[in-house]
Amino acid sequence: MQNNEKKQYKKVLLAYSGGLDTSTIVPWLKENYGCEVICFVADVGQEREDLDGIEEKAKNSGATKCIIQDLREEFVRDYVFETYKTGALYEESYLLGTAIARPVIAKAMVDVALAEGCDAVAHGATGKGNDQVRFESAVAALAPHLGVIVPWREWDLRSREDCLAYLEARHIPCKATLKKIYSRDANALHISTEGGELEHTWNPASENVWVWTTDPQKAPDTPETFELTIENGIVTEIDGKKLTPFGILDELNTRGARNGVGRIDITENRLVGMKSRGCYETPGGTIIHKALRAVEQLVLDKTTRIFRDHLAIEFAQLVYDGRWFTRLREVLQAAADELAKDVNGKVVVRLYKGNCDIIQKDSPNSLFNFDFVTFGADEVYNQADGKGFIQLYSLPARIRALNAEYRKQQAKK
Repeated sequence: MQNNEKKQYKKVLLAYSGGLDTSTIVPWLKENYGCEVICFVADVGQEREDLDGIEEKAKNSGATKCIIQDLREEFVRDYVFETYKTGALYEESYLLGTAIARPVIAKAMVDVALAEGCDAVAHGATGKGNDQVRFESAVAALAPHLGVIVPWREWDLRSREDCLAYLEARHIPCKATLKKIYSRDANALHISTEGGELEHTWNPASENVWVWTTDPQKAPDTPETFELTIENGIVTEIDGKKLTPFGILDELNTRGARNGVGRIDITENRLVGMKSRGCYETPGGTIIHKALRAVEQLVLDKTTRIFRDHLAIEFAQLVYDGRWFTRLREVLQAAADELAKDVNGKVVVRLYKGNCDIIQKDSPNSLFNFDFVTFGADEVYNQADGKGFIQLYSLPARIRALNAEYRKQQAKK
């Protein structure tokens, strides 16, 4: 919960990125809450330069300590792969790159806060975005006794200029400038870009927006193909080589990015009610998503597939809205795990100038049976059975039509 009475906490753990906002929050917390500030940095696979010198930067801002945790394997194994089992896509296109990262960060943040004896946590999310809900909902579920401080909902700073002036007045070094055009968020799964020309939906995204992936028009002229092995809804091997979850995603990111795979430009509904436009690059995630869906085509019967489609929508909404640490997520995850028991097999992926196609697929659990679907002669299917099936299948429509005709005749009498 947020404390509106300015309770003077003794020790606060700040989710720290090293950017302008969180660099400003460190001294602001000390001045306004009279507390010791410990910075927490979650390594979820963001750009390496974002982590270079971050401990020194945190201490220069006034933090007594900066704790960095490598969460890359846990992030991919327990959050990305578990979400992708479900088929989740937010509003039919967003592979949830930012949203999936928030619960692993929040959980680690809470664990560190408790270990360090903190009585509150703080974050730099603004009051306009989704992340405030995701972080604070996680804290409420995991450690409800911890206080939560949200400077952007309290202070009178309103711009980058204000933050820079605040730091300059306190002689705190900061390399940030006023030239920042875009707001970006990166992790092992994706990079998002907002702001700049994207704030007007009629403007096309310039090449300055895209930072991971090759322009599809400039991608290699020769298609790249490779084989993926899938076990229980998880990609485990690339061309027969077994890798860790992070290793799988990292390698597929490299292959997808050089072929221009994984770009989307969408306008989405934020949880807080407004629409926002973002350009997302998710090369490895796009490949994994398509590979899993290809095997599902082989192994899920019609009604089970319909259920999985509903599950995907529910799970995407849950992740986007910051409800990971809920009973509903556990229930939906259990259903996805049960479905994934049949999602085993191999696929061959072809990448070419922004396209990701599954050109071969096979599964030991496949329901595809050549003897039944062949256009040639067969001895397993009696086509005459179709008549009785259709008569029963269409019975409701037949009854409706007969009743309508009866009422029509009655009206003429």
